[in-house]
Amino acid sequence: MGLLEKIHEPRDLRALDLPELKTLAQEIRQEMIEVVSKNGGHLAPNLGVVELTLALHRIFDSPHDKIVWDVGHQTYVHKLLTGRLKQFKTIRQYKGLSGFPKRGESAHDSFETGHSSTSISAAVGFAMARDVLKENHHVVAVIGDGAMTGGMAYEALNHAGHSETKVIVILNDNEMSISPNVGAMSTYLNRLRTDPMYDKRKEDLEYLLKRIPGIGNQVAKLAAKAKDSLKYLLVPGLLFEELGFTYLGPIDGHDQALVEQVLDQAKNKKCPVLVHVVTCKGKGYKPAEENPDVFHGIGPFDPVTGKVAKKSSPPTYTAVFGETLCKLAQDDPKIVAITAAMPSGTGLNKFADQFPDRFFDVGIAEQHAVTFAAGLAFGGLKPVVPIYSTFYQRAYDQVLHDVCLQQANVVLAIDRAGVVGDDGPTHHGVFDISFFRIIPNLVLMAPKDENELRHMLYTALKHNGPIALRYPRSAGQGLTSEETLTEIPIGKSEVLRDGRDVTLIGIGPMVRTCLLAAQELRHLGIDAAVINLRYISPLDRNTLSHYAKLTTKIITIEDHSLKGGMGSAILEFLEEEGINGVAVERLGYPGFVDQGPIPQLLTTHGLSVKGIVQAAERLRLFPRAAQS
Repeated sequence: MGLLEKIHEPRDLRALDLPELKTLAQEIRQEMIEVVSKNGGHLAPNLGVVELTLALHRIFDSPHDKIVWDVGHQTYVHKLLTGRLKQFKTIRQYKGLSGFPKRGESAHDSFETGHSSTSISAAVGFAMARDVLKENHHVVAVIGDGAMTGGMAYEALNHAGHSETKVIVILNDNEMSISPNVGAMSTYLNRLRTDPMYDKRKEDLEYLLKRIPGIGNQVAKLAAKAKDSLKYLLVPGLLFEELGFTYLGPIDGHDQALVEQVLDQAKNKKCPVLVHVVTCKGKGYKPAEENPDVFHGIGPFDPVTGKVAKKSSPPTYTAVFGETLCKLAQDDPKIVAITAAMPSGTGLNKFADQFPDRFFDVGIAEQHAVTFAAGLAFGGLKPVVPIYSTFYQRAYDQVLHDVCLQQANVVLAIDRAGVVGDDGPTHHGVFDISFFRIIPNLVLMAPKDENELRHMLYTALKHNGPIALRYPRSAGQGLTSEETLTEIPIGKSEVLRDGRDVTLIGIGPMVRTCLLAAQELRHLGIDAAVINLRYISPLDRNTLSHYAKLTTKIITIEDHSLKGGMGSAILEFLEEEGINGVAVERLGYPGFVDQGPIPQLLTTHGLSVKGIVQAAERLRLFPRAAQS
């Protein structure tokens, strides 16, 4: 039996000495490599925080003490140390362990995260609740340097420093998030990394001043009052101390004894503390150390070689988007692209290479990205902003207030729309239709396949005003690119199949499912019309009115939440037009969606041929016996 199997709860770690902790760290890394090589997951971030997580659970008393993890994809070690070793093989699987903190999964998961820059805010909330209730426990936030580019982190730092509540922030500095960090904060942290002796020099100086006979303490106090001058002599710009934090570090995050020593020091301070820990992403596994971006979030791979099995599949919608944008940008010098620290994930790598002067990576700052795009648009450019659907939630006010209210010519590309698989509810993009379609001045569209995506992007860049284009994570159908791109009339749907008994209305890739269902219904004696809605806002009112009156029965299918989604838009349309006597069945998600393979999630929620046939049965289109 290895050491890891003997760890049932964090307190078991305190009986181990340093050599045993080193052995345990190796066992933890091996366990993660074996499981992630089969399941896929966030490997490199977790390999980098093994010693830090061990130290956290040895110095602090979870769950009495609260540990809040930013983003949360680096909590695999935490899960292994908090009684979930036997379940660990199910991580990111359907009905298995979440790849992120989940309150319902363990008392040690104090706060659920999946988006970045939230941990300090939550930790300050925990700390102030503790203070109000006169309780006595520690609160720790663990945040990466990539997440520190998000503005919310600074709002929380400012509040914590001003309030002087006792909270500990661990800055896990691995010099990299999903893509290399950008901006002034990255440069600032790099300067701090190059001067690891700051703390020692500061302590030495204070010690020497106090040893001056007779007046030493007075001189030391005077020096403390003149702290700005001393700080700037020692390290350029101590931002964190200016925000009200005691700054400790930077320290080697893989030196177990040192990390524990500094955390214990932070634990005993009575004010806000920031501990700067420098770690190596992918530590202990050479393929991940050499390619941390590849192993940040990876599918199944060979644990011996680190090679990912390549699947022969058509290009993804994301890849088609990126290729089409490059093609259009060659002919239009006003087209520019913006990413919030995800050039690879949003298909902008080639654009960045071909048009470096027209490509902007603003860091993990979706709000800034959108308002920045509005400024570019009013400056005469044509900005395109691809952001994952789940992350567009963070920039809603900017979309509404800064882009749509002012009718800025901005293309909002909504990547990863719909369910995205094993990352689960924090990453599924199943709410964007509901919050985008209600905004005045905003056109919202979704392509049925990758060819229609090409035409829609062309249409979006020709459009005068804000326009949003949503598309999924999955691979396309392998359709070849059509030479000439043409505009799709705004608000015009596409009737793919005529029918008199029922109208199937699909959006995005669900249109193909509608066509397959129409064939099945035909075998059952049901004549189904199929409409590729294309535009959710504005709706094609003439076509919808015609088929609603003709068939009097409608089934809507969307890879989206039922509340406020495309089906809701159809119901609103019928009410507005005064079209009565129409039966409507809506297929979509009733709420948050669990993790799991995309095909399984779609089938579970009725977004399949079988689900559409069952909806037709509920509309009493044929006797139950007809399906036997």
